[in-house]
Amino acid sequence: MSAPPMPLIPRPSLFWTGVALTCAGVVEHLWMFIDSASVNFRMSMMGMSSVMWAAMVAIVVGVVLSGFAIVQPRTAGPGAASTPAGTTAASRHRLIAILSFALLVDQMKPATLAFISPGLRAEYHLSAADVSWLPTVALTGTVLGSLVWGRAADRIGRRATILIASLLFLGTTVCGAMPTFGGTLATCALMGMAAGGMLPVVYALMTESLPPGRRAAIMVLQAGLTTTGGYMAASGLAAVLIPLAGWRVTWFAQLPLVLILIALNRWIPESAAFTTRQTRTKQVPASTLFTPPQTAKTLVVSAYALAWGLVYWGFITFLPSQLESSGRHGMSAATLLFISSLLAIPTCAIGAWLYMRWSAKGTMVVYAALTVAALLTLAAVGMDGSRPLLLATVMLLFAGTAGVIALIGPYTAEIYPVAIRGTAGGWAAAVGKSGGAFGPPLIALVLSAPGGIRTAAVFVALPMALAGLAVASRGSTPQAVAQPPSGTTPLVAEPDDSVGSDAVAAQTTETAHLSGEGGTAA
Repeated sequence: MSAPPMPLIPRPSLFWTGVALTCAGVVEHLWMFIDSASVNFRMSMMGMSSVMWAAMVAIVVGVVLSGFAIVQPRTAGPGAASTPAGTTAASRHRLIAILSFALLVDQMKPATLAFISPGLRAEYHLSAADVSWLPTVALTGTVLGSLVWGRAADRIGRRATILIASLLFLGTTVCGAMPTFGGTLATCALMGMAAGGMLPVVYALMTESLPPGRRAAIMVLQAGLTTTGGYMAASGLAAVLIPLAGWRVTWFAQLPLVLILIALNRWIPESAAFTTRQTRTKQVPASTLFTPPQTAKTLVVSAYALAWGLVYWGFITFLPSQLESSGRHGMSAATLLFISSLLAIPTCAIGAWLYMRWSAKGTMVVYAALTVAALLTLAAVGMDGSRPLLLATVMLLFAGTAGVIALIGPYTAEIYPVAIRGTAGGWAAAVGKSGGAFGPPLIALVLSAPGGIRTAAVFVALPMALAGLAVASRGSTPQAVAQPPSGTTPLVAEPDDSVGSDAVAAQTTETAHLSGEGGTAA
C-alpha cells in the first residue's frame, strides 16, 4: 500500500506564521508611507528609524520561515509527494487562470520601473545617469533570479518555487517606503530576483500539467498576453495613483494582488512528472544544460534569447528618443509603447496558431525574420523616411519582438526533459534579460559611430538573423505528450535525443517508464 500524499504545505502553521510576520513588516512600512501624506509622500527626509529596521527584520524572518515551511522534507519516500495536478477540465482551466494571474503580477513589477523613474529622480535629486541604476539593478536581479529559481524548481519543486517567489513579491512591496535611494536599489534588486524566477517555473509547470493538443497555443498566448496585461495594469495604476499620492504608491497598490496570489496557492498543484522523478532519482541519469545531447539545444536557445535581449533592451530602448530627436514624425515614446502593447495581442494569437498548427521551429524562424526585416528597413531608410513607411517599420519591429519573447519560454519548456526543465527555462530567461545589463551601453556606443541608428540597426539584426538560422538548422522539435490512462495525471513526454531534431516520433514518457504505465504519443 502506498503512503498517503504529503500536504501541499508540509508545515502550514509555520508557513502562515511567516506570512503574518511578512505582512506585519509590510503594513508598518505602509503606515509610515500614509503618515508622510503631510509632506506630499516624500520620505527621503525621514531616514531609517528603529521601527523601520524592526519591520525589515520581520519581513526577512517571515519570508525565510514560510520558505522553509513550503519545501517538502527530503525524507519523504515514494508515494509521499505533493498532490499532483488534477485531470478534469475544470481543474486545468483553474490552473491556467491562476498561473496567468501569477505571470500578470510578475510582469507588473519590472513594468512599474518605467513610471516611477521621473518621481524618484525628482525626490532624490538624481541625474539621468544616477536614475539609470534603477532598471540596471532591477534587471540584474531578474537575471540572477532566473538562474537561481530555475535551478530551485528542479530541486525543490515547481509549486514551492512559485510560492517562494510570491513571498518575495510580498516582502519587496516595501520598495515604496525606502527613505534612501540605496535602499530603493536594494529592494528593487530583490524584487527583480523574485520576478526573474516566476516566468520559467510557470512554463515548466504548465508543460507538465496540461494534456497535449492545445497546450502549446495556450502557453504562447499566456506568455504574450500576460506581458501585455502586466504593462497595461502597471501603466493604469500609475496614471491613476501617481497624481494622487506620488510614485511610491505604485508599489503598495500591488500588495492586494500579491496577497490574492498567495491565497490561491491551494489550487497550484505540484507537477506529477516532477514528483515521480523525485521519488525515482536514482534510476534517472544525471543531465545538465551543457552535456550532450542537451548542449546543442542550449546553444540554440541561448542565441535566440540573447538576440531578442539585444534588440529589445538595447535597440528599442533608444528608438523613442531617436524618433523624437528627428523632429519630423511627431511620434512620442508613449505612442510607441502603446503600439507595442496593442500589437502583442494579434501577434501572439497568430504565433500561437502557427506554433500549434504548423511548426514550432518554423514559427520561431518567421518571427526572427520579421524582426530582421524591420531592422534592415530601418537601416535603409533611417529616421528620414516617410511617416507611413517608418510607422509600418516600427510596427513590424514590435510585432517581431513580441512574437520572439512569447515563443522562447514555451519552446524551451517543451524541448528539455523534466530533470532540467526549470533550469533550462531559467537559463533562457536570464540570457534574454542580460540584454538589460549590457545592451543599453553597447548600443549607445554603436550609436556614436558613423551611421548612427542605421549602423545600430544592422548591428542588432546580425545576431537575430544568426539565431533564426540556428533554430532552423539545429533547433529541436518539441516532442509529443503521452496520453494518460483515464483518470490519471497527464504524463509529459521526455525528448529522446537519439531521434533526429526534425523527426516526430511516438515516445513514452520518463514517468511512464518508471511507473510501468505505457502511453501512446499524441
